[in-house]
Amino acid sequence: MTVTSTVRSAVRPGDTLRTALLGLRYRRTRAALSALGIAIGIAALVAVLGITRSSQSALLAEIDQLGTNLLTVTNGQTLGGQEAELPATATAMIRRVNGVEQAAPTAILGTVRVYRTNRVPVFDTGGLAARAADPTLLAVLGGRLRRGVFLNPATSRYPVTVLGYQAAQSLGIAPGGHQARVFIGGQWFTVAGILDPLPLAPEIDRSALVGFPVAATLLGYDGHPSRIYVRTDVATTARVAALLGPTANPQNPGGAAVSQPSAALTARLAVAAASTALFAGLGAVALLVGGIGIANVMVIAVLERRQEIGLRRALGAARRHIAAQFLTEAVLLGLLGGAAGAASGAALTVTVARLRHWTPLIPPQALPGAMATAVAVAALAGLYPAIRAARLSPAEALRTS
Repeated sequence: MTVTSTVRSAVRPGDTLRTALLGLRYRRTRAALSALGIAIGIAALVAVLGITRSSQSALLAEIDQLGTNLLTVTNGQTLGGQEAELPATATAMIRRVNGVEQAAPTAILGTVRVYRTNRVPVFDTGGLAARAADPTLLAVLGGRLRRGVFLNPATSRYPVTVLGYQAAQSLGIAPGGHQARVFIGGQWFTVAGILDPLPLAPEIDRSALVGFPVAATLLGYDGHPSRIYVRTDVATTARVAALLGPTANPQNPGGAAVSQPSAALTARLAVAAASTALFAGLGAVALLVGGIGIANVMVIAVLERRQEIGLRRALGAARRHIAAQFLTEAVLLGLLGGAAGAASGAALTVTVARLRHWTPLIPPQALPGAMATAVAVAALAGLYPAIRAARLSPAEALRTS
């Protein structure tokens, strides 16, 4: 009678973990390089999510601050395709529309040029424009003065100007400097103030603003506005936008073009979302390459450690214990790379956010999600090498080549 004795292996999870750590410790350079691929992919994903969230938060805050209830009415086209002219009564008519809170007209003085002095060549305009503006313009745009005062009913009758931010820079007038004069349309105008940048009205940034009365007496203003800024009740913005064209120019509704400046800022969110998908895809590719690198390293490790595998099997280790050892090594590489990548991605997010003056924001699920992804990729990469190692018989593994 033959007695068969079955010996159960008593390898515990802690033993498997220690064995896996020893395998990585004696191959530190290879382990570090293997984890680097995972780290790069995870860092890219975390940084893309964090930087995008930070920039979107800053953009949304800017939109909330500036408001989405600002509309502009400009010259449209006639039936013959020519540029239409807004009626002189357009602003008064718009102010009567239910839902309109404020309306401020401006008029570009097309033939008038702005110079620092009367000795500047006539062709050197610097791309600056002269505009007649209503004293309520600053309040309608929600703008602020960097220096001085804005136009008022009194100064609007005299040769006084307020410069947009870019116009002041182009003319070489510093916000903290002494009171200056500029040469507008052959007349000297005193600079009463300089505006801060206006994101919703960039055309104002490159303009020298004067009052309507002085524009009529000295600069040839004909009484027709060219752009009207309209601030509406937020709840009625869409309805008011549909009414502004017919109201501004009843005889030719197409002669008034209505737009919403904040729509350009909102469009940047869509562009940012598209860019996020692109860079996230690149990060995923880097993560895939890192996983392939781990698989390659683990396959080589199985070939190099055949005798170790054979010895462990001869001493009673089961196939599942061999598989668990190599799979644990792969998972540890994923954890190492995931932790390094998550930390690098978070640091990159904070650095970029501070350079751009944003509030650093990383989605709460980004870091644990990154770690889970790194472990999953590493586990999948190490699955085949682990199975291959487990299939080696003791005699085959101990055979020397």
